[in-house]
Amino acid sequence: MSSHELIRVRDVMAATYVIVDGLMTVYEGITLAKKNQVKALVVRKRNEDDEYGIVLMNDIAKKVLAKNRSPQRTNIYEIMTKPALCVDPNMNVKYCARLFERFGVSRAPVIENGQVIGMVSYNNIVINGMARGEM
Repeated sequence: MSSHELIRVRDVMAATYVIVDGLMTVYEGITLAKKNQVKALVVRKRNEDDEYGIVLMNDIAKKVLAKNRSPQRTNIYEIMTKPALCVDPNMNVKYCARLFERFGVSRAPVIENGQVIGMVSYNNIVINGMARGEM
């Protein structure tokens, strides 16, 4: 039996996130990301039956800059990943890390009652989890 305290995603997630509209340009998205010091943008649902999308800064580098596309003329929806892999705030961080590994992602929106309440990344899990004594 482990004497480790159970650490949940809620305990390590970052409360800083930015939700954008898919019609926003990549240039506007980069500007918002810099201003809010975030490494990913959550793309708003278009309606209740839709799902959240996500754009990472490396998506912008690979799908816009490397392909010589104009950030001013490329919309977020053109490069986003949708549906975004989302996690529950009550998930154990070790299972969140396993989920990230299995699906090849490094960060995900945290969703509670259908709403984004934060973002979690490998960095959050390792840094904040170790600070709490989990690892």
